Amino acid sequence: MKLLKEFKAFIMKGNVLDLAVAVIIATAFKAIVTSFVKDVLMPPIGMLLGGVDFADLKLVLKESSEAVMNGDQVVTPAVSEVAISYGLWINTMIDFVIIAFAIFIIIKAYNKTQKKEEEAPAPPPAPSTEEVLLTEIRDILKEKK
Repeated sequence: MKLLKEFKAFIMKGNVLDLAVAVIIATAFKAIVTSFVKDVLMPPIGMLLGGVDFADLKLVLKESSEAVMNGDQVVTPAVSEVAISYGLWINTMIDFVIIAFAIFIIIKAYNKTQKKEEEAPAPPPAPSTEEVLLTEIRDILKEKK
């Protein structure tokens, strides 16, 4: 029961709810950026580079092959293509750079809105031994009067 109470207290903290909202918004933002890169940014770049579609760029290590059948019996099973899809990787890297830049701009704007905390003034230095001694002498003289 104690564990459940601690978990409930943890979940109900504002930071956890803020984090959940941030994750949902970030997921939607990633979808927008991915679509922007794939559907808006990369086609003109591909056209400038001679009609290249970056999503199709890959280094084929092993060609795919269809299954060889003898009636209903499979003689040789189908083999999927083995390839390094570096075009998709380029798209993903551009996604990352755009998202990282957007987060940088958001954090920079947020930091500007925060009031800079004024530095607390340094506490006055402790009295020197001479000042302490003079204060004691003064107090003794006041008592004698």
